[in-house]
Order: sequence, then C-alpha cells, then structure tokens
Amino acid sequence: MKLRLRTIFWIEAMIAFFSALLTVATIEWGDWIERIFDIDADHHSGSIEWQWVIALSFSAALFAALARREYHGVRLAKNPEE
Repeated sequence: MKLRLRTIFWIEAMIAFFSALLTVATIEWGDWIERIFDIDADHHSGSIEWQWVIALSFSAALFAALARREYHGVRLAKNPEE
C-alpha cells in the first residue's frame, strides 16, 4: 500500500535537511556567512557562527520531529491496525 504524504511533510523534511546541511557547513567553514554577506559582526571571534550552529541544529531537530510526526500520522491513518 503506497502512502500519499501531504505537502507539509515535504516542506518540513526539506527545512530539516537544509538546516542540517547549513549546520555542517557552518561547523566546517565558519566564515561562509561573512563571505556571502560581506560583514564581520563578531570581528573573527566565531561567536556569531556558533550561535548559527545552535539555531540551525535546533531548527533541524524541530522540523525533523515535525516531519516524522506527519509521516507517522499519515501511516497510521492508512493502516489503523498498526
């Protein structure tokens, strides 16, 4: 039986994926934010980057949990005996 996932699942999953991807990018290449936006708010101390890592990690976990909840809700609606 094929599940038809709603659009909200895909949105939440994509946000979780890109948040996780940006978390890894920020850990590996911390100055990407300064290069893209051409600003140096923390004067190369790295504090802004670590705040981004924390916020993006939280975002990735939150949206992954929301996508998981949506997936299991659709699955249980399709197969109520599980």
